[in-house]
Amino acid sequence: MSRVGRQTFVYDNPVEIASHVSYVGPKEGKGPLAKWFDVVLEDDLMGQKSWELAESHMLTQCVEQAEAEAGLAKGSAQAFLSGDLNDQIIASSFAARAMQLPFLGLYGACSTFVQALVVGGALISGGFLETALCAASSHFCTAERQFRFPLELGNQRPPAAHWTTTAAGCAAIRAGKSKGGLRLECGTIGRVVDLNITDANNMGAAMAPAVCDCIARHLEDTGRAPEDYDIIATGDLGWVGRNILMELFHRRGLKMPDEVLVDCGASMFYKEQDAHAGGSGCGCIASVSCGMIMKRLEAGEWNRALMVGSGAMLSPTSSMQAQSIPGIAYAVAVGRNE
Repeated sequence: MSRVGRQTFVYDNPVEIASHVSYVGPKEGKGPLAKWFDVVLEDDLMGQKSWELAESHMLTQCVEQAEAEAGLAKGSAQAFLSGDLNDQIIASSFAARAMQLPFLGLYGACSTFVQALVVGGALISGGFLETALCAASSHFCTAERQFRFPLELGNQRPPAAHWTTTAAGCAAIRAGKSKGGLRLECGTIGRVVDLNITDANNMGAAMAPAVCDCIARHLEDTGRAPEDYDIIATGDLGWVGRNILMELFHRRGLKMPDEVLVDCGASMFYKEQDAHAGGSGCGCIASVSCGMIMKRLEAGEWNRALMVGSGAMLSPTSSMQAQSIPGIAYAVAVGRNE
């Protein structure tokens, strides 16, 4: 592994995506991307006693399926890198407890899945691991009552608000490469950017500046242009945040082709599904990446994708104390082996 520019790792020693699995809830399973997900839940409580336990159970099943599809014996992966939005990432830590895997708990808010790929890829390319499971999850009901209001109140949401996706995604990665498979090419660590957005219902505006900065620095570090990618997929800016991002690119003098930039949150739901600005949550980019993006790469429709996870680094405490919302983003380039 080597480093280029200021913030980007290049995985010189090959890191292959051995498998990828996506789970989504019933609402997400009725959206535009439904055919790309591996499992659509019939019941988002999954027979559990709480929404939090349901999210952990969903994540556990997703990870175990990815582990099996990668040809790994159950519990044999050398590391499990994951995070979520629940207090102290309990969905991931409880999943790690159930699976008894060596665990690296991560928190990048909704960017966590891409953060896991960046870190996991570095550990494998650097020779410290041979296999790793990179995952993230979110659940509408757990996030809503933690960050906003109890579900029972039925509060109305403003137009810029997002709908936290009930979803999970897991990619099993390993050292080496196989012909026609997918590989991690490089990963960029973003910076925390804060433009003093204080509205906790406007995540797109809070995260867009960090996404713009991360993509610009990735292109500068690697010497690539947007046209070098078949798709640049941002995490969960939604329709509002995507428009802001395009304006920020324009102000920065970066020409971003409209057809190349796709936002996972803006793609998750039909507008008539009443998701307002679109989807969000750690499971948003995790499920879309492990579903549509990686499947279309494997099918040869695309040759290279840049996945850019975005996160709003707020907490219920910081919001109640009238603090602004910092944003973070991570980027990872995925290509097809020749």
